[in-house]
Amino acid sequence: MEKEALKMLTGGVSQSGVRDHNERLILTVLQRHGPAAGADVARLTGLSPQTVSIIFRKLEKDEILKRGTPLRGRVGKPSVPMELNPEGILSVGMKIGRRSADLLLIDFTGKPRRQLSTTYDYPLPEAVFGFLKSGLDTLLAPESQKLRDRVCGIGIGTPFELWKWHDLSGLAAEKFRSWKNVNFFTEVAKFSDLPVFVVNDATAACHAEHLYGRGAEYRDYFYFFIGSMIGGGVALNGTVFEGNQGNAGALGAMRTTGPLGESQQLIDVASLFLLEDRLIEAGVDRGILWRKPQDWSSISRYVEPWIGTTAQELAKAALSICAVIDFEAIFIDGAFPSEVREELVARVRRYLANQDKRGLIPPVVEAGAVGQNARGIGAASSPIFRQFLLNTNAGLCRM
Repeated sequence: MEKEALKMLTGGVSQSGVRDHNERLILTVLQRHGPAAGADVARLTGLSPQTVSIIFRKLEKDEILKRGTPLRGRVGKPSVPMELNPEGILSVGMKIGRRSADLLLIDFTGKPRRQLSTTYDYPLPEAVFGFLKSGLDTLLAPESQKLRDRVCGIGIGTPFELWKWHDLSGLAAEKFRSWKNVNFFTEVAKFSDLPVFVVNDATAACHAEHLYGRGAEYRDYFYFFIGSMIGGGVALNGTVFEGNQGNAGALGAMRTTGPLGESQQLIDVASLFLLEDRLIEAGVDRGILWRKPQDWSSISRYVEPWIGTTAQELAKAALSICAVIDFEAIFIDGAFPSEVREELVARVRRYLANQDKRGLIPPVVEAGAVGQNARGIGAASSPIFRQFLLNTNAGLCRM
């Protein structure tokens, strides 16, 4: 591990009464940069070796950490690194999408242990919470009671203000508008005692990239996730920044200009529902977009122009975003096959090269590493992040 890579995680203190902060600090170091010996963790965090040793022992006793393979080849006795115990903490996550919902059980390292999916024409509340209730039993049934007791919560990744995005009418529209009065915490409490954490679905995807993808490579970056509707996430100071109301990175509302000079939102020109509409117009089964495993080779004639238009809009949006915050990088991911992601990233890089960048330091454009499952994994990571890892934007260090 390099000191430069961990500079945003320093700031531990050795006084008594702040072990929660220091435990989070140590767990975050190990989560983001892998197994490490106590001496290395002490050097990188600024904590005393004694403090690190005490916390190591406590977390090992709680089975949150485990001993790794001894490091040999150095002078003296081989050091034993500590690492996250995958089964030390489990978490459940649900992604609510326009056409489908996913339910996952992940371990402490972000690896899905089990996953369920369902599709629908529209995500009505009774269907979504019914899926969660029955799915919880299915996910947890194979686990021992010991592991069930280690489930730390349920994270729900959902578009905010669900009731505003639909094209229904009549009774169906009334049912959909009921989302406005839905309290996620109350609904889940009807069938589960687990704590609930609600996060914007695109922000959840950003969490997944940050914790389990390529997020450790950059301190500050902006993250695009393209699903039925495009969304985004913000990472600052080595942590995903959710904003005062949890809506940071809501770039779908960013203004752009249409072909006739009309004002539009980015969501109207760079979302997958546009490709879905093209398939419907051509009489092609739109379900191909959401089937797993994904294979879009048969609809390449429709995908190609969608990539071209979307790449132009992302290039313009990237510069607008970097005019506000000097991001090092822009990540692009979405609910599409990896080859579509790679081509989209390549196109954005080309378009960005030809944009007017006076006064700006252009960011590097990178492909996200988590893929179509990012929103579900990110939702499941939310209980882990909130309860066990360090949020460098949340003022955890008391003065």
